[in-house]
Amino acid sequence: LGDSNNMVKKVKFGILGLGRGKKTALSVAQTAGADLVCVCDLQESVAQNTAQELGCDWTTSYDDMMDRGDIEVIGIYTSSGTHVDFASKAISRGKHVFLTKPMDISLEKCNQLIESAKKANLVLAIDFVCRYRKIDHQVHQAITTGLIGKVVLADLRMKWYRSESYYQGGWPPGWRSRSRTEGGSAANQGVHSIDQLQWFVGPVKTVQGKFGTFNHQIETEDCAVGILTFESGAFGVIQTTTCSYPSLGTILQINGTNGTITMDKSGDVDLQIKGEETTSINQVLIEKEIPYDIVEDMVGAIIDGRSVMADGEEGRKSVAIFTCLYESSRTGQVVYL
Repeated sequence: LGDSNNMVKKVKFGILGLGRGKKTALSVAQTAGADLVCVCDLQESVAQNTAQELGCDWTTSYDDMMDRGDIEVIGIYTSSGTHVDFASKAISRGKHVFLTKPMDISLEKCNQLIESAKKANLVLAIDFVCRYRKIDHQVHQAITTGLIGKVVLADLRMKWYRSESYYQGGWPPGWRSRSRTEGGSAANQGVHSIDQLQWFVGPVKTVQGKFGTFNHQIETEDCAVGILTFESGAFGVIQTTTCSYPSLGTILQINGTNGTITMDKSGDVDLQIKGEETTSINQVLIEKEIPYDIVEDMVGAIIDGRSVMADGEEGRKSVAIFTCLYESSRTGQVVYL
């Protein structure tokens, strides 16, 4: 009968950027149905050491990795302002692609990438880790099924601390401080929670915002505030900063006419429903199968044709929110999405 392992389809991955991307490369190496072919990083020692650790090839040239015929999907973990640039090259080479958050810092570039992936019939996904957690799906289910009634107010309070050395470090040094390569506290640190907020409560209709740079030598913002109206009529508030000492973490809270859901800084969820003394988010049942992470998600999409947790259309939504917040701050106007 031969070696049964050779009869099992494996999706072949390449990973670009081994800061945050190293964790994903490790997941590829450990995921059934996935095969880590090559890793790429600007720093030769990082690429070489990771490849040796995980048993794959390495390169410092993205073009060389993309040109390989044995790679089907590329994961991109570079600076935010370069995500679509790298992804577009992958799409043009016929590769499926997934991006770390945010999808990019330019909404126009996100829209172009979505169209390119559609025309090429290739999978495009965004690695929002919250989309792979059962508790987040329970919160989404509780809200969309009306467990807490009609949503009135949804707010995100993200108060983190980042030192000056954080912004001036990294590779290449200082990339986090430059507006062409990185967004600010809303676009970078806050984007996971902004995605959660819009996913939980529904499409955003308008944004009014203010941002500023208060305590860092950077081109981007380190504090942003936004007022949202959702298409449902609910209001929303966004607060993000990297100036809070000490770091106070992130709190998401959704108030409905029949109760409140609070997700605290540790990710735990408190559910309170009017008229019920004892409630738990675990009373909300989830029937949908949730992939473990982006790697398992991509394998399922490519082999079985399943939809990914966050495709390009989903990924662009948080970008639309923070770019409209920035535009509103610059113009003083309410911005319609």
